[in-house]
Amino acid sequence: MLKTRVVTAVVLLAILLPVLYFNNFTAFALVATVFFGAAIWECFRLFNPGTQNAHIIAVIWTVAFGIALQFGKLNTAVWAALSLALWIARFVPSLKTGLPALGTPANTLLSLVYGFAVVGCFASIVDLFSHSPWYLLSVMAIVWVADIGAYFAGKAFGKRKLAPTISPGKSWEGAIGGGIAVLAIASLTVAFGGPAFADTFAVRVQHAFGWPALIAILVLMTAASVVGDLFESQLKRRAQMKDSSNLLPGHGGVLDRIDALIPVLPLAALIGSRL
Repeated sequence: MLKTRVVTAVVLLAILLPVLYFNNFTAFALVATVFFGAAIWECFRLFNPGTQNAHIIAVIWTVAFGIALQFGKLNTAVWAALSLALWIARFVPSLKTGLPALGTPANTLLSLVYGFAVVGCFASIVDLFSHSPWYLLSVMAIVWVADIGAYFAGKAFGKRKLAPTISPGKSWEGAIGGGIAVLAIASLTVAFGGPAFADTFAVRVQHAFGWPALIAILVLMTAASVVGDLFESQLKRRAQMKDSSNLLPGHGGVLDRIDALIPVLPLAALIGSRL
């Protein structure tokens, strides 16, 4: 399993790093569209386990996304705002109230709504990349640091379950530890990062709004990453799937890799539009 994970990671890095390094928007748009299609395909499989039509739906959505991206019709502000509104109004409450039964009209509607949230995530990815690849990575790094910090804090101190019926392995101590890790790393980059980190999200937010706003925004982003992770875990538990797919051997599916990013990136894109 470890060997498979490493091989998959190396292949992904071989694809993504040159695109990011050379800052080629066309190549990035192509890669983003492919990953978007995979995420949408997994999304509709999670909402409709056993369906034979997920690939058809994914193709339609992917073509529409690619055309909108190609002709500059992907309004990031609109999609990001819609995505965040959906998280607040529908997805966050579902962590307490539960999901509709499979095969019902309510479930079909929710699958479309979650699809819109995925569009908002990828529209935000493109927007953040358009600013700079380094800027995009700095936003993603907030989620990665939160996840790593939560893992180690949970292992060391985790006692109180965060959402035992959805993801028994997550604890409040882990979530808090992830938030502390984010605040610590971000503070170090702002205080000591120098010119190399001048164009990162945390540094730009601090310079524009000050320390209190930066702390509040980072805490909100960390919380959003936890919510995104929990919502996908809820979908997988209901569908009785361990992973969203096997597209990334050793890592699961695309949604398994970006679930925490889906609510965070639109938030970052909207905040970044005010910097």
